[in-house]
Formats: sequence, C-alpha cells, structure tokens
Amino acid sequence: MVVEFRHHTLPPLDDCLDALQPLIPHPTRSALHRCLHRHYTSRLPDVEGDGPKRQKFKHYPIEFFHIDIAEVQTAEV
Repeated sequence: MVVEFRHHTLPPLDDCLDALQPLIPHPTRSALHRCLHRHYTSRLPDVEGDGPKRQKFKHYPIEFFHIDIAEVQTAEV
C-alpha cells in the first residue's frame, strides 16, 4: 500500500508519512524510507525543468586555463 501510494501521488517522504499515519500503526520515518528503498521508490523521479541549466565551459587550447573571479563583500563595508 505504501509503495502504490508513493508511486501514484509522488509526495515527499514526510508528506507520505503524514498521509499514511492513520492507516499504519506506529509508523516511523526510517521504516517508511526502508520500505520505499527496498522497492526502489525511495527517490522521486527527476522532473524536467527542475534545477538550473548546466552549461559546459568553453574549450580553450592546452596552454590556457579558465579562472572564475568573484568579489565577496560583507555588510560591514
């Protein structure tokens, strides 16, 4: 029941625990995670569009290398 609930609704682990507490006697977060891990559903599937777009660095000839420089300022400046 836990695996099917997670598979169809895709909530985070804590939300899944909250939703299933009335149905399962004395559930714990770790027991729920172990059950989902055993059935290969402990990680939610990656959703397209989530996270930043990753770009590769520009390729330079061998005698050059890429350096990123950033200035960090504190509130005391």
